[in-house]
This record gives sequence, C-alpha cells and structure tokens, in this order.
Amino acid sequence: MKDKFDISVREAQLCDVDLIADYWLKSDPDFLVQMGVDLNKLPTRNELKKMLTQQINNSITDKKSYALIWELNKKQIGHTNVNGIEYGKQATMHLHLWNSVNRKKGIGTELVKKSLPLFFENLKLKRLICEPYALNPAPNKTLEKVGFKFIKKHKTIPGSLNFEQEVNR
Repeated sequence: MKDKFDISVREAQLCDVDLIADYWLKSDPDFLVQMGVDLNKLPTRNELKKMLTQQINNSITDKKSYALIWELNKKQIGHTNVNGIEYGKQATMHLHLWNSVNRKKGIGTELVKKSLPLFFENLKLKRLICEPYALNPAPNKTLEKVGFKFIKKHKTIPGSLNFEQEVNR
C-alpha cells in the first residue's frame, strides 16, 4: 500500500476549507448517519466555513479544533482533526476519508500513522483519545491497527454534529 502511493499529511490551510465543507454538506446522508452524524446539527456552509477559517487562523495554543489534510498522490482525499484540545495535555481525534474509493484499502491506516506524530508534536499532547461510533467498523479497525488500546464502550454525544450513541474509547 504505502509503496504504491504517495501518501502525505499536512496542516489544513484556507484553500482546504471548501473541500472540508463539501465533505460535510455533500456526502450521502446515509453515510453521515452511519458515522453517527445527526443531520439536523449540520451547520450551513457559511457557518462551517467561518468556523474552519477561524480555527486555521488561530495560533496553535488557541485552537479549539486542529485539522490535518490527508493527501494521496498530491490530492486532498480526507482529513483528521482533533477537538476538545487541552494544549499540552490531551485532545480527541476524528478520522474522515472523503470518498468511498479510498476506503477499505489501508490508506486510512497509513494516514493515521503519519498524523499521530504531528498531533503530539504540534499540540504538545500527552494523550490522544478517539471515540468512533461503535457501529462504524472502519475507524474502529483502523485504530486497532495503529495501536490504540480499547478502554471501554460507553454512550455519549461524541461531537457537536453527533446524536447520542455508543462509542468505543
């Protein structure tokens, strides 16, 4: 996998805002629900762009959310972001491959491996949490492959766009 493709990870930039907004606002609604998204909580394009732009422009120590762009052969194909950031302590990670053609090929696993050092180094983290929807197998398998340790299954609302659900920490 990693020998066949040029996989890279970089910080999100203003030129990525429309692509991230498209992912959230143009993805198939069934796909979003499978991921645990409450469709009624999706912001408008303008709200989403404003929030993303603000977070990109904030200093690293003031970010409420911090996103990395995933690239395959120099083309943006997804992102990972953290929120709940306690700079120097911990954050909560989310994983998003934008198009189904790039899923189930091991690409996400390789991208997560490349993303983890950036989160730890740039945010000076001691701990990184990920709580994917328990019924969404893809991120759960990916986390296991990259060495995350299962702590517990519990019910929560894991993010501002989610409905209450069982997640795997």
